[in-house]
Amino acid sequence: MCFKRLYILLVAVLLSLTLCAQTLSEEARISLLTCSPGEELYARYGHTALRICDPQNDMDITFNYGIFDFNTDHFYWKFVRGETWYELGAAPYWWFMREYEETQRPVYEQVLRLSQEDKQLVWDALAENYRPANRKYLYNFVFDNCATRPYFILMEVLSRGGKKRPQSLYQGAEGKTYREFIRHYTPKGSWADFGINLLFGPKADRPMAGEQRLFLPEELMFYLSEARYADGTSLIESEHIAPFAIAPVPWYKTSYAGLALLFVLLATLSVYDRKRGKRSRWADGILYVIYALLLLIVTFLTFFSCHPLVGFGWRLLIIPFIHLCARLIYIVR
Repeated sequence: MCFKRLYILLVAVLLSLTLCAQTLSEEARISLLTCSPGEELYARYGHTALRICDPQNDMDITFNYGIFDFNTDHFYWKFVRGETWYELGAAPYWWFMREYEETQRPVYEQVLRLSQEDKQLVWDALAENYRPANRKYLYNFVFDNCATRPYFILMEVLSRGGKKRPQSLYQGAEGKTYREFIRHYTPKGSWADFGINLLFGPKADRPMAGEQRLFLPEELMFYLSEARYADGTSLIESEHIAPFAIAPVPWYKTSYAGLALLFVLLATLSVYDRKRGKRSRWADGILYVIYALLLLIVTFLTFFSCHPLVGFGWRLLIIPFIHLCARLIYIVR
């Protein structure tokens, strides 16, 4: 472990020296890397990075705005409050790819058609962002993340001097709500899908338009694939892309099965209570505690956190409704 940390530190130092006043050669190319989803919840939506490859300068580096540290003081408290600080990382391309190769997650590459001046400006912007004083930023899943940062750097460079930035005809999730769009990346019926529905409030049901959709890596990938300069030339010089594969959840692991089982258990308990003429208040008490905790969590996230889409909605009544229907067997005589 100590050797690994020393190696990481050494690579970071060497990269910092490499990034100082580097001039790209004519052979340099800049690519957008889009990484397919992983099994962990935070990896379900994929990832985005920028690759700068310059054979003449013997350089192949990825810039990645998705670095965070679980060991940060009070990490989980800050995460709940929406005060998670991410930072820009830089690493050799082979190192960046190693994790995805080990987990067999495809990484798609789009080589950008940029002038030599534009390539240098993108490089300079990334090098400036990589300075220790500039690396960290307050992460926001919807408005400021690993996909939006590379996109806006590119657009800032390509629209400098009043030039018209490249436009895309890709419709994708245009007009869909945040809720629909985000839930697409959690298998239908999964508990993650159920949790999103519970925690998201009315703000999540607003339709998205234009660049609002580009906070998710797959959408950004397809959006840039159809982007064109003012003269009709494609922004993408070459690419190898494919839609993300979202694995379905077996029916017995879905939230639907879990909620159905809850109803059956409560209904069975109600029949038992009715026969013996006495109510099992301990079961109701457990559910009341769960409702109270859920309301406290949503209240806290709504009023005391930076999470943009959390709020009160009718879906919070799903479990209480199941509870009530099952207990009616005992209540109604």
